[in-house]
Amino acid sequence: MRVRFLGHATVLIEARENVLIDPFIRGNPVCPMRLEDLPKIDYILVTHGHGDHLGDTVEVAKKFDSTVVCNYEISVYLKKQGVKTHPMHVGGSYTFSFGKLKMTPALHGSSILEGDNLLYAGNPCGFLLTMENKKLYHAGDTGLTKDMELLGDEGVDIAFLPIGGNFVMDVEDALKAVDFIKPGLVVPMHYGTWELIFADVEYFKKEVERRGVKCVILKPGETLEV
Repeated sequence: MRVRFLGHATVLIEARENVLIDPFIRGNPVCPMRLEDLPKIDYILVTHGHGDHLGDTVEVAKKFDSTVVCNYEISVYLKKQGVKTHPMHVGGSYTFSFGKLKMTPALHGSSILEGDNLLYAGNPCGFLLTMENKKLYHAGDTGLTKDMELLGDEGVDIAFLPIGGNFVMDVEDALKAVDFIKPGLVVPMHYGTWELIFADVEYFKKEVERRGVKCVILKPGETLEV
């Protein structure tokens, strides 16, 4: 299984079936991949409705006949556009052909901007994905929450955590999240896309590893073999 970071919060998992999380590709200033260069995408996971996460979901899903896993409200929105969906909600879990998926809480907002209209898009979430005997946690956009302590019992192998502040956890709160989750490896995300969410990622890495947890800084386009 190969995990490729495409910048911001976009993660591509390449395995027997390919899973794309928060497909913000076109318009993402740090994404090195064009939509035309994506491999076949079997499933798309969407954490919430904001444009830098819902992103190119409709175009990608229609191109590959992908199934989009998201909350119920986003599912209704996508179905109206002819997209195949599997609705879930926070706390729910389901076993798909690629593995088991659980929707985890996130402290954030969720809306879809359509022209001048702001559409309600349900609760934001993260995802705990069990695939090929590995557990990957994608926190989505979130502030620090005590709910993350529950993930400490899950044996998370890889945790993608936002560190950019302003809209999400900053470095110090993300370090507390590491203490809660106790993952085998941490990959920082949601930082540096724009100046507003600049973060000292080298400091974050040093402090994570001081806790005895491995931290890998992935530049957009780089991969992990797991």
